Amino acid sequence: MTDLSIRDLRAPADFAAVAAVRNAAEPDWPVTPELLERWHAVRDPALYHLELVAELEGRIVGHLGVGHDDFAFQEDRYWGSLTVHPEFRRRGVGSALHSRMMDVLVGRGAGEIRTMLAEDASAGLAFLEQRGYRLAWTRLDLRLNVADVPQERFDSLLHSVAERGLQLVSIADLAADPRRDERLWELDWLLFQDVPMGQALTKRPLAAWVAEELQDPTFEPELSFVVLDPGRDDPLTGPYVGYSTLMGNPGGFYVIGMTGVLRGYRRLGLAKALKVAAMRSLSARGGGEIRTFNDAPNAAMVGMNEALGFVRWPSRLRYELHLERP
Repeated sequence: MTDLSIRDLRAPADFAAVAAVRNAAEPDWPVTPELLERWHAVRDPALYHLELVAELEGRIVGHLGVGHDDFAFQEDRYWGSLTVHPEFRRRGVGSALHSRMMDVLVGRGAGEIRTMLAEDASAGLAFLEQRGYRLAWTRLDLRLNVADVPQERFDSLLHSVAERGLQLVSIADLAADPRRDERLWELDWLLFQDVPMGQALTKRPLAAWVAEELQDPTFEPELSFVVLDPGRDDPLTGPYVGYSTLMGNPGGFYVIGMTGVLRGYRRLGLAKALKVAAMRSLSARGGGEIRTFNDAPNAAMVGMNEALGFVRWPSRLRYELHLERP
């Protein structure tokens, strides 16, 4: 297609057009130009990242971002996404973006490329399978509207937490703790070791973790809670023994980032209590929808979420392309 061009993204000039493409392609998960600019700014410059746009008829109609994954880093493994505006599909846009990406990554000695799509995105899944990608992992998408859940159902649960001498405190209310961010960083790393995600994880530097998590514009510290054990003073996490986070989305809903409790504090209902605390705080604001993702093998968390009232939506599927290097 002679009028189709592929070029590097120009930041920040292209972010408005890229947001428009992404929102048209996946209106259920909207983004803003400001969020794209923020995420671009805090990306680790030590890790490789390629970002391309496709222009057709003088308009940005496609976007591709791919690079090293700071969450699960491996030198020859890349994680990315490719989006084409629905009005411009079946015109070679996705193929051109993918071809340019492959030229670059093969030249870098890539051994594996990963991406994720919703299981009902049939055209996108067919695109991947035609190019040799194969299904490797399933992540469940669960959603709940707090207005549909009678909050009094959980009074006894919260009472039992208090009876054990444990406290549920919002991350906003812990701002006076000079070690709050460091303790949450250490706690987050410990908790992720027990999440069945099908990959080895990378511990991000403290400053990067804080910038990407606690300082992200979507993070809601008043709706994110920590379980404190006042009688505990661990050198890494202090009295922090579990936590759960919520992020707001421009679409008006909220997304759970992490929920977990240290091993010695499990089977006490604390993970559920953390989510209940968030639900009650959100109800006090006027309510809303909460979404969460659980990896399919994490049966305990899936069961707990469904007991809270979460219902399943089409899952997210991780596809992988394994490359043979010379």
